[in-house]
Order: sequence, then structure tokens, then C-alpha cells
Amino acid sequence: MAKSPSSKSRQKLQPKEVLVGENRKARHEYEITDSFEAGMVLRGTEVKVLRQGQISLGEAYARFKDDQLYLVNANIPEYSHGNQQNHEPKRWRKLLLKRKELEKLKGQTQMKGLTLVPLRVFFGEKGYAKCLLGVGRGRKTHDKRSHLKEKDLKREMRGE
Repeated sequence: MAKSPSSKSRQKLQPKEVLVGENRKARHEYEITDSFEAGMVLRGTEVKVLRQGQISLGEAYARFKDDQLYLVNANIPEYSHGNQQNHEPKRWRKLLLKRKELEKLKGQTQMKGLTLVPLRVFFGEKGYAKCLLGVGRGRKTHDKRSHLKEKDLKREMRGE
């Protein structure tokens, strides 16, 4: 007699992360050296729009302001059923990291001239909105070309 899976095992089968949006250009434009997972402070209508899978990270970046980290230029469109409580589409959104991580990132961006780029936005295991930040250095045009050539060579060697 086969047992039906219990509720605990059914929960394990569900995906841990639900991807909302991804910045595909970031890995082409920047050489990503490190990445951090940060929580996001959002308003209610922003969460509803994210659950619909609407966000644009193409022009977005992260910036420090008074020892706090903010996501700038990330476009979350207004909620269609929102009223006067609706949010601004391109407002600055606070990112949550541990103090040591914030200090490390601040030092890297100020001293080494690195940039903080959002790679993707997703809902984590507990349903909280998260942003994966990449620490990267901008690529020059010739670097981008050589990177594409390397990718093509690897693809050909695999036989795709």
C-alpha cells in the first residue's frame, strides 16, 4: 500500500526561490567578482506588482546614502488596482544587509571603484523579496568582445 506524501515532503518539493526579474545585461556589461543577497523594504502595492512578475532592472544600481544601501532606478510599475496609496515606480528602495557586509561593500565601492549592480530579484524561502547584488567592475568594449569569443569557443568545444 503506497503512502501519500505528507505535507512536509510536499513543501520540500516546491521551489525555494521564485524569480521575479533578472538583469541579463549585467554579466555582459560588468565583470562580477562577488555577490550578496539583500532584503528589500517595499510597500504593499510594490509587493503585489512583484508577485505579478513585473520589474525592470536594466538601468538599476545600488548606492550608499548615510551608511544605508539603496536600490536606485529599479522600475516597479504602479499597481493597476491601486488608489492614492500607490507607489512611485522609480523610488529609492532600501536594501537590508548585515552591518559587516555593508561596511565591506562601502569600502570596496569607495576605494577600488567597483559598482553594485542588481543581478536578480526573487522571493526567498519565507516569501520575502530579495535582491542579489553583484560587485563588479565595468568592462571596456574590447573586453566584452573577447568575453563573447571565449563563450563561443567553450560552446563549440562542448559540441552545442
